[in-house]
Amino acid sequence: MNRTEFHQMWDCAGPVVIPVIHVLDVAQTAHNIDISLAAGVPRVFLINHDFPVERFLPIVREIRKRYPDLWIALNFLAVTGEHAFPVLGELQSEGCRIDAYWADDACIDERATVEDQTQANRIQQVREKSGWDGFYLGGTCFKKQREVSADDYGVSAGLATHFMDAVCTSGVATGIEADTGKIKVFRDHIGEHVLALASGITPENASTYADVDCFMVATGINLDGDFYNIDKQKLTRLLAVTSDSAGAHDRGNS
Repeated sequence: MNRTEFHQMWDCAGPVVIPVIHVLDVAQTAHNIDISLAAGVPRVFLINHDFPVERFLPIVREIRKRYPDLWIALNFLAVTGEHAFPVLGELQSEGCRIDAYWADDACIDERATVEDQTQANRIQQVREKSGWDGFYLGGTCFKKQREVSADDYGVSAGLATHFMDAVCTSGVATGIEADTGKIKVFRDHIGEHVLALASGITPENASTYADVDCFMVATGINLDGDFYNIDKQKLTRLLAVTSDSAGAHDRGNS
């Protein structure tokens, strides 16, 4: 899927906003999904920030039962695709569809060729064997992972396009906006591949990243001082900004 197809899938010319919910329990998760739906966003990422995957999965199963048509994506905190894809395959086989997975670390090694990407190639093989057919977003030069020199951002981004559906990067930490120079390097080196950004997006700075295809956002749309709950007004403002960005982009190309 290239970036044009990605935007067409969501009927959205500007950055596609995906709220990220730091899950506590079924009730809190459902509450935030309802806020997202009320704002016109039929898609969410769910993350097990505070407990292990084993405790997370029953919540995921219950949420899927309650929202059978919702686009649901997961992040197992600090779990690569090598270990996540078999779990996603099992969920799919039992009828619990998971539409996408975001790995914090896609295990791209900027020091090696495509053929010598030992970990990324292994992850790809596991994905193929798992039977899971969802959308894969892989963290590249991502926060809290092995540090990559800024001089190698372009190499890393280019390599990443061989192993994932969307190349995902971030600022240096949760809630910290990404350097615009980094984003430009990524955009220049991935061509028409989907580019996702997963930290520091707010209604105030979103227009700065108009060339990003996907905003995965939590702290920037949450209630002030609240790590777990979405502020509908902030989400609505962010959607307005991304809509304006799309219009400006379209006018600039007309």
